[in-house]
Amino acid sequence: MTPLEKLQYPIGKFQALATYTKQDIQLAIAEIETLPERLIDAVKLFSESQFDTPYRDGGWTVKQVVHHMADSHMHAYIRVKWSITEEHPTIKAYSEKLWATTPETTADAHLSIQLIKALHAKWVVLLKNLSDADFEKTFHHPQSGKDVRLNQLTAMYAWHSNHHLAHITELKKLKGW
Repeated sequence: MTPLEKLQYPIGKFQALATYTKQDIQLAIAEIETLPERLIDAVKLFSESQFDTPYRDGGWTVKQVVHHMADSHMHAYIRVKWSITEEHPTIKAYSEKLWATTPETTADAHLSIQLIKALHAKWVVLLKNLSDADFEKTFHHPQSGKDVRLNQLTAMYAWHSNHHLAHITELKKLKGW
C-alpha cells in the first residue's frame, strides 16, 4: 500500500465476504452501536482549528468527515428500511463529494455527532430485530449496478464507521494531539 493509500484507507479497503455468519453480523452491529461514543471520545478535546484540519493533503477536514458519516449512515439506515419494506428496491444514489461541500458541512461538527448518536441508537434497534431472512434481502445500487444484501451493508457500515474514525485517530497521532 502506498503512503497515500495508507492515509486514504488506514484500516484497509472493505472486503465483502461471500457469506456472513450470525456472529459476523452481531460483531458488525456492535461496531455500529459503539461508533458514537468512540467518535465523541476521539474529538472531545478538539478545537475549531483541529476540526478544520484535513486528515490528509487534499482530503476532507475532520468536520467534513464527521458530517459525511452522518449523511452516509442516514442513507444506510434508509436503505435497510427500504429493503425490509419493499421487494428489491433500487436505492437513490448520491454524490458523496458534492454532499461534503454543502453549506452545513462547515457548521459545528457536534450537530452531526448528535445526529449520529441518535441515528445509531435507532439503527441498532432495527438491526438487532431483523431476522436471518431479512439480512438476506437486497437492494439495487444504480451507480455500481450491483445488488447488495443487508448483511453485506451491515458489515460495510461497520467498516465505514471504523474507516472514518481511523482518519481522525490517525490524524491525531500524526499531529501529536
